[in-house]
Amino acid sequence: MNDPDTQFIADWLAQSVTATQAFAADAEAAGTLLAMANAITTALRRGGKLLIAGNGGSAADAQHIAAEFVSRMNYDRVPLAAIALTTDSSALTSISNDFGFVHVFERQVHALGRPGDVLLGLSTSGRSPNVMLALRAARGRGMVTLGFAGAQGFTATPGGPAGENCDHLLRAPSTVTPLIQQIHIIAAHIVCSLVERAMCPRVA
Repeated sequence: MNDPDTQFIADWLAQSVTATQAFAADAEAAGTLLAMANAITTALRRGGKLLIAGNGGSAADAQHIAAEFVSRMNYDRVPLAAIALTTDSSALTSISNDFGFVHVFERQVHALGRPGDVLLGLSTSGRSPNVMLALRAARGRGMVTLGFAGAQGFTATPGGPAGENCDHLLRAPSTVTPLIQQIHIIAAHIVCSLVERAMCPRVA
C-alpha cells in the first residue's frame, strides 16, 4: 500500500536516518562529544555540577538529560550532580514576571552556578535569547559552557553569538526542529554514558 500517510512515515524515517548517518560520520562532532564529556567529568570530580537550560521541547530534553545523570543511564551507580533549570515553577514564573522571560535562565545561573560548574544550553533554532544570556552569564562566572544547536548554529541575539559564549558547540546536521531534537538526545545519551563510564566504571 502506498497511501499518503504510509509515504509520509517512510519519508520521515528516511530523513531521520539521513540526519543520524550524517551525525555518525562527523568526526568533528565526535571530538566535541568527547570534549563535552571530559568537561563535565572534570567538574563533577571537583565537586561541581551540570546545569541545563532550554525552551519547549528542549526544556523537556533538559529534564531528560538531568534525570539520566541523577538517576542512571546504563547501569546502577552513584547519582551525578545535574540540574535542569526548567523545573522550578516558582522561580520560572517569578523571574519571568519580575524581570522578563529572557532572564529566566540567566538569573538561575547567577544563583546556582559556581566557577568550574558546567552549563549546557539547548537551542534548536540557535536564536533563543534566554539561553544566550544564560551562556554569557555562565562564562562570566567562570563556568564551562556547552551548546547544542542545529546546523545553522547560533546567531547574534541580545546575549551575543553563542560561538563567543560556548567553549564547546555541537551542531546537529539538520535544520528541521524535530530531527535536531533527535540528534540532541542521541548526543546527550553519548555524553552521559561517557561521563558515567569515567565517574563510575562498571564492575564486571
